Amino acid sequence: MPFSLFLAEIALWDIIKNLRPVPLAIIGILIFFSLFSWTIVLSKSGVFSRARSRNKKFLTAFRKAKNLQTIAAVAEQFSSAPLVAIFEFGYREIERQVSQRGALVNKSAVERSLQLGISEEVTKLEMNMPWLATVASVSPFIGLLGTVWGIIDAFESLSTAGSASLRAVGPGIAEALYTTAIGLAAAIPAFIFYNLFTSRIKELGTRMEDFAIEFQNFAERDFGG
Repeated sequence: MPFSLFLAEIALWDIIKNLRPVPLAIIGILIFFSLFSWTIVLSKSGVFSRARSRNKKFLTAFRKAKNLQTIAAVAEQFSSAPLVAIFEFGYREIERQVSQRGALVNKSAVERSLQLGISEEVTKLEMNMPWLATVASVSPFIGLLGTVWGIIDAFESLSTAGSASLRAVGPGIAEALYTTAIGLAAAIPAFIFYNLFTSRIKELGTRMEDFAIEFQNFAERDFGG
């Protein structure tokens, strides 16, 4: 009987039901990693979608405004936009200078405040990204461990069977193939979305840097200095 046909006769449930503790634990860990990474993917997808949408709306309002006070009054409407947080960092510094000295006298302090805001928002966007990278890099090796264990188990079965039959080694090799497949199934989506989200974070970071320049130009026109 061809080996591929023999594997086809082995039901997945039968394999899982007869697994030893170590392969079963490996499969359980990989399934957990996969579910965990998909939870992060769905959560981050929502975060990036809201950030881009709110940023666009806030930027439109910002460019139409006559002064910063007008934007400050309506900023709460776009509270989930990263650009709003950066605006608030810069605006608070301007308010402090104007209240103390009556004018914008320290542009460098405003620039530093804006950079702090950018750093804080990028850090928020990067939250949980290391977990995706971990799942993407570790899952194949965990699957490989299951593969090695399955092959060892197959040879042990072969030695006890006393003859080189497919029926003796098939279950162990099937375990190895399934753990490898599950490891890759956990790693590949995590790797893809990690790269995709990294690109989106870079894109949003660039948008924040551009906005910081727009804000400084607006502040200089609005408050002088």
